[in-house]
Amino acid sequence: MYWTSKAGMSLLFIFFNFQNYTKNTNNVNVFLHGSGQSCYSVYYMDTPIPELNIGSTFEGQINISTKGIGYVKVRDLNISIEIPREALNKAFHGDTVTAEVTALPPAENPQGKVTDIIRRAKVGYSGTLGFEHGAHCIMTNDGRMYTSIVIPDDKLNGAVQGDKVFCRIHEWNDPMAEPKGEIVRVLGKPLENNAEMLSLALEKGFDDSYPPAVIKEAEDISAHGITDEEKANRRDFRPIVTFTIDPEDAKDFDDAISVNFLENGNTEVGIHIADVSHYVQPGMAIDTEASTRATSVYLVDRTIPMLPEVLSNDLCSLNPNVDRLTFSAVFTFTPSMEIIDEWYGKTVIYSHQRFSYESAQAVLDTKPGPYLKELEAALAISKVLEKKRFEEGAISLETEEVKFKLDDKGVPISVYKKLRGPTHHMIEELMLLANRKVAEHIATSDKHAEEVFVFRVHDHPDPERVENLQLFLKRIGHVVTVNEHGVIPSKELNDLVLSLEGKPESETVQTAIVRSMAKAIYSTKNIGHYGLAFKYYTHFTSPIRRYPDLVVHRLLFEYLQHKTIPKEMWHYYDEISAHSSQREKEAADAERASIKYKQVEYMSTRIGQTFDGIVTGISRNGMFVEDKETRCEGMVRMRDIGHDYYEYNEKTLTIVGKSTKKEFRIGDRVRMKVTATDINKRLIDYVLV
Repeated sequence: MYWTSKAGMSLLFIFFNFQNYTKNTNNVNVFLHGSGQSCYSVYYMDTPIPELNIGSTFEGQINISTKGIGYVKVRDLNISIEIPREALNKAFHGDTVTAEVTALPPAENPQGKVTDIIRRAKVGYSGTLGFEHGAHCIMTNDGRMYTSIVIPDDKLNGAVQGDKVFCRIHEWNDPMAEPKGEIVRVLGKPLENNAEMLSLALEKGFDDSYPPAVIKEAEDISAHGITDEEKANRRDFRPIVTFTIDPEDAKDFDDAISVNFLENGNTEVGIHIADVSHYVQPGMAIDTEASTRATSVYLVDRTIPMLPEVLSNDLCSLNPNVDRLTFSAVFTFTPSMEIIDEWYGKTVIYSHQRFSYESAQAVLDTKPGPYLKELEAALAISKVLEKKRFEEGAISLETEEVKFKLDDKGVPISVYKKLRGPTHHMIEELMLLANRKVAEHIATSDKHAEEVFVFRVHDHPDPERVENLQLFLKRIGHVVTVNEHGVIPSKELNDLVLSLEGKPESETVQTAIVRSMAKAIYSTKNIGHYGLAFKYYTHFTSPIRRYPDLVVHRLLFEYLQHKTIPKEMWHYYDEISAHSSQREKEAADAERASIKYKQVEYMSTRIGQTFDGIVTGISRNGMFVEDKETRCEGMVRMRDIGHDYYEYNEKTLTIVGKSTKKEFRIGDRVRMKVTATDINKRLIDYVLV
């Protein structure tokens, strides 16, 4: 036996024949599972962990293999419970389940069964309507769907064989039998753009249509418009230079900026946010629908807004040359860029200019142009804010995004990278300022510090993920340290990212850093925002597209009027926070799936063409390679690497030729050719040339 130290904690590693052993000593837990002369897993932490016994139950997300076997990871024990097909109990891939341990075989994963499904990963299932064994059924593209869904004749709802459809399961009595479903919507034909994009959104619960009651309320609100009386009760910013800066193709404008040069030499900057809470109020059908959706969804070819377009693109949107009702955060800056005054309240604005990021940048670059002085002042302030944020420990990450140019049928004809310039950073910093200051105003107020509020929080990274990141970076030649708090200092990460600027592995390293971090979520319990290095942070700036922002507006307005929220209502804000966090993840999943679909579709018309690529991943099966321009990632299988026998080296994370000793590692530049694509499975196959 021997002792080793990690983060100030000592662990005793004991090597002997054992079956399973769980021990808690001095608040340090050691879990050993396996048999023979080796240690299969060791886990340590400062708080007690659950014991692994037959009958123990754990909650987690189930991952199902193409062989129909499920795995529920127990993070506290760093193990996975294996669930055979007959014990899945109707669980599908990605569902959140409760699993019970049923056996502890030596040197293998614990065996178990699903006892409860807490949350489905999908609200319904899309696929092609087929006919097998005398019955209609849904044939999905997901190889992890271990059962087909039977559709009775009276549940077809007009669908015919070969249609791309969306269905819901309505009866499933026997877990070992096929479930029965009902066609909810006929989407079109397989591989049609509209059918495929809608299927991605609908499976995650985002519909492009709204209930009739919601449409009626939205139209009534729009018809009512804005009255002089509504404007009169607000602080009037209409005489002050105000503008919006958004993407060229944006249709809804959540935020506007005003810049007012005061006679004493100070500068007043207003961050004006669409006052959705004035129109959408609790108890309305439109509010119920918005809270259910919780977010807008941005697929490659469309936006599915949280609110109907008569509000999101018109009355609530801060369009140019019209009066609009807003909720504002206003800050006064000295010439040395210090904030000496802040104000929050309901306002009315008039946007004098609708800038795109590019047109605003053109004014700053070429001089002169409309509102040049105001743009320059806002840019100067944003640079000071950004510099201070990084000095205080914010992590600098800026991964590239891709956009598609589509033809009239939705087929991608080109792919390009979305560039971010100074005007992007300017608006981002001003929005961060408003979000931070609103949270700080509530959290540090003598009257409201103990009141309920919805924060945007970001926890410190999980120690295991930090270790994995450190090991990954070391394997590709970059050494970083882990401090006494179990994190890699932000300065080290920022210095690393800066040093890799322009190098092939830059994007891969940034992606690895992002994946090592916890996910930012909404919560009524403030723990700060690790990534931004803010002690207080919320989402205030996008109520057209994010429901938590709408809730923050309501709470802030109540507190500005010196009102309180009854404690018996606080649980509602906990529920909204949890639900919105989950919906945000589901929207992101749908958005990523739409991008991947279009990338595979794009490459499917380029079979045989060659591209410059970058190695983004190494595995036993081969290497993942990404086209440098379009970021279309695919795999070069081990057999297709070259005229040698190549082996995977786990220690160095490389692939090495046995005879030639030629080595491939993450970040290497390669030349590859597209050999095959599978649009249903979202796969691209490359070979090296």
